[in-house]
Amino acid sequence: MHVSRIASVLALLVLMGCQAWSLPSERSSVAAASSAPLQPEIATGYTPKTEVVSQRFAVAAAHPLATQAGLEMLQAGGSAVDAAVAVQMVLGLVEPQSSGIGGGAFLVHAAGANVQVFDGRETAPAAVTEDALLDDAGRPLAFHKAVVGGRSVGTPGVLHMLAQAHRQHGVLPWPRLFEPAIRLARQGFAISPRLHEQLKADAYLRLDPVARAYFYQAQAPLDPHPVGYVLRNPELADVLQRIATEGVSAFYTGEVAQAIVDKVQQHPSNPGRLQLRDLANYQTKLRVPLCFDLSADLTGTGAAQATATATATATVQAGIISRLLPSAAVQYRICGAPPPSSGTLVMAQILGMLPHTALAGQSWSASGPDVSWIYAYNEASRLAFADRAHYVADPDFVTPPGGDWQSLLQPDYLKSRAQLIKPVAAAQVAPGEPVPRAGQDFSSMVEQPEVGTSHLSIVDAQGRAVAMTTTIEDAFGARQMVKGFLLNNELTDFSFVPRDAQGRLVANRVQPGKRPRSSMSPTLVFDKSTGQLRMSLGSPGGPMIIHFTTKTLLGVLQQGWSPQAALDSPNFGSLGGPLVLESGRFSASAVDALRARGTEVRTQALTSGVHVVMRQQRDGRSVWIGAADPRREGVALGE
Repeated sequence: MHVSRIASVLALLVLMGCQAWSLPSERSSVAAASSAPLQPEIATGYTPKTEVVSQRFAVAAAHPLATQAGLEMLQAGGSAVDAAVAVQMVLGLVEPQSSGIGGGAFLVHAAGANVQVFDGRETAPAAVTEDALLDDAGRPLAFHKAVVGGRSVGTPGVLHMLAQAHRQHGVLPWPRLFEPAIRLARQGFAISPRLHEQLKADAYLRLDPVARAYFYQAQAPLDPHPVGYVLRNPELADVLQRIATEGVSAFYTGEVAQAIVDKVQQHPSNPGRLQLRDLANYQTKLRVPLCFDLSADLTGTGAAQATATATATATVQAGIISRLLPSAAVQYRICGAPPPSSGTLVMAQILGMLPHTALAGQSWSASGPDVSWIYAYNEASRLAFADRAHYVADPDFVTPPGGDWQSLLQPDYLKSRAQLIKPVAAAQVAPGEPVPRAGQDFSSMVEQPEVGTSHLSIVDAQGRAVAMTTTIEDAFGARQMVKGFLLNNELTDFSFVPRDAQGRLVANRVQPGKRPRSSMSPTLVFDKSTGQLRMSLGSPGGPMIIHFTTKTLLGVLQQGWSPQAALDSPNFGSLGGPLVLESGRFSASAVDALRARGTEVRTQALTSGVHVVMRQQRDGRSVWIGAADPRREGVALGE
């Protein structure tokens, strides 16, 4: 036994158990966070990558084997959704720290001008109560004390969602889509350096006997299998074979469902309340896409203006360019997932505020934006995250201001918010009031860890597109393995504290059947004048997903960079507290200049995993460009 390593693990567990959180403060102010945001996965290097140029179709995903599985489906004549199913099944095997069939996802799909959002977000068990994340004394649990075990597990939704999307847009037979993952699970795959480092760094996964037996060496249970070790998962292969043959009912009912419920309810120290009825009753939501317009002219008045359609299918129509935009500017229509995802909403708010402040400079190079621009971006982000903390939650449980999320995107409202951006950073920022308050007055949710995820972007030979962000939340989820896959810890995306000291409820509190707020930002971009698809993109990274995706949009659409150059550029962003800059990517003079404006600045690794497929003109030809983030192990492939 490695006594010193065991002692280290125990010390870490004690430390995590001693963490304390504070109750939400007054609604009138959201205090700046005192620390940089927790990143869902550790940094494991930076590997320069080259764009892939394709004529017919392309796929970009977080692991070479998963990307290859998607390409196999496209080469067989499959649709973008077919490829997405195959990619997800392989990702759950080879990148288990980020996603899998025990988790959930948002999928944005475009077929011509029609855009749909499939919401496969996990749901809270029917037996859960709003104090589920509090201890016996009514205090918020330490993050990992809530995460590890059965308490945090929500009803998985990704399989149900993919099945519904396949029924509408699939071309290949359902069983065919599982063949690559089943083959790899039986024959084995080589543990990658990234997975090895994640296993080595995690203090909790090895506490589950099933996970320890699978991921770690028998003779040295604190040491993961080495890089290159061929890991086989016949139990997962059997589950996938049943789902392929019998459909998703093989997962949501019967033996597999019972095994999931037993694992959750019978955890020895932290049981949860998931029941068979939660799995059997799960339903995918087809939601109205949230879309907004973006001008390629950064300083154009009204450069970001959001609208939402009234049905579950949005149509990107050619039409008259808004007179508020410069006539010479290229305009894009950007569509993504609405609440309970906050990603598209917050992006639209930030981009809608920037044109209304003279502090936003235009200088931006491969080394990052200039100080004036990033200062204005940061202050706009803080305002947007204040609104997010106050208003955004599952729309089946919480009514948006004025009954429409568009109220938070109205040009006059965003202009009024932008006017709060001053030459010196505000010590605190408060949520706005897009409409006069009516009904219940919520308390703002305090910042807490929000982590996990993977992203895939696909375009098929018929031009149908998928942007899908998928998650089990924290790295390795709840650290509970059952039948070869890991369970999510999605309930910790709810507010641990259901109400503030004055008794005001938090919109994103735990409630039975509710979907937790998310930052996942699967995004499709269209040329507004023609309706033609231009780009599919998204990223993992917890709430920093919003900034990773926004940076890529701006780099490509407004700076004119290639997709790969945009992905390679430095990361930055704020969740309402300090401005976080990617370590080693910003000059000391830039940091000093920001601090001189009153900005709290932190530097740390920001492990984005952006994947992009984009339509561009190259050498007189219209081609697809695929790009993958150099900070992770994903690749793009095409034909």
